[in-house]
This record gives sequence, C-alpha cells and structure tokens, in this order.
Amino acid sequence: MEIRILTAEDAEFYRELRIEALMLSPDAFGATLEEALDKPVEKTAERLSSPSATTFGAFVGGRLLGNVTLMRNTPAKLQHRANVVGVYVTPSARGRKIASRLMEALIEHAKSLEGLEQLYLAVVSGNGPAIELYQNCGFEKYGTEYRSMKAEGRYIDEDLMVRFL
Repeated sequence: MEIRILTAEDAEFYRELRIEALMLSPDAFGATLEEALDKPVEKTAERLSSPSATTFGAFVGGRLLGNVTLMRNTPAKLQHRANVVGVYVTPSARGRKIASRLMEALIEHAKSLEGLEQLYLAVVSGNGPAIELYQNCGFEKYGTEYRSMKAEGRYIDEDLMVRFL
C-alpha cells in the first residue's frame, strides 16, 4: 500500500472515489451526489492544488482505495486550527487499516506544519467504526451538533471531536 499526497494529476481517481462515497455513504458527508456530479474534474484538480488543503490517498495496485483531507484555517486568528474532512475507504478495502494509515499520515503531516496545534472533525453520531478510528488516533469528543445536516426530511447529528498536537 502506498500512502501519498494527491495532486491535480490524481483528480480523476479522486473524483471517482468521491462519487462512490456520496453514493454509498451519503449521510457521512455534507455534499450531495448531485453536487459532486455537477462539479467538473477541473474543479477537483484545483481543489487538490489548494495551498490550504492537503489530501492523502491510499493506493493499492495503482488504484485509489481511500482518502482523507486536512484543511487548514487561513484567517490569522485561526491558523492554529485545521479540519479533517472527507475520510473514506471503499467498502471492499475496509478492515485492512487503510483509514488508520491515512489518519497517521495526516497527523504526521499536521505536526510538521508550523503553528498548527489542533485538529477538528465532525462524525455522524452513531457511526461506531468511525468514532472508534478517531478515538484510536487521539481524538476526543467535545460536543454534539444536533441536526447538523438535513437530508430527505430527516436530521443527522454529528459528534464534534478534537485532537491537540
């Protein structure tokens, strides 16, 4: 398995995996499948080139099987904080510690960034495997955002977690 930072050249692979994630796990993400389908691959390439976001991918046999993104806050008073978003591993590759390896790479990268002190994430309340992953990576729950998302007339709560570097 190869874990590496994705670049604009990986946009097609990333977009395909993102569409899969939104199809198979729609409640886990703030974006919708329709929004992802409407976004051209060029926009994905731009996002992968952003200086304030770093996306890590896990490849096996040249195939992208999982990803995670670190989004650093850019306002001066918030630059000590970053958000972990878009964590996903394709179902056929789960159970192989891919998500753990991705999170480890992200955390090590975060530690190397000058002035970065805290990582935040939001996870759907009741998503036991994801919550366990984040706890094993040193994240702690500090609250719940009730009715964080609304999809098809129902609300989705999210647990808010933090890890201090």
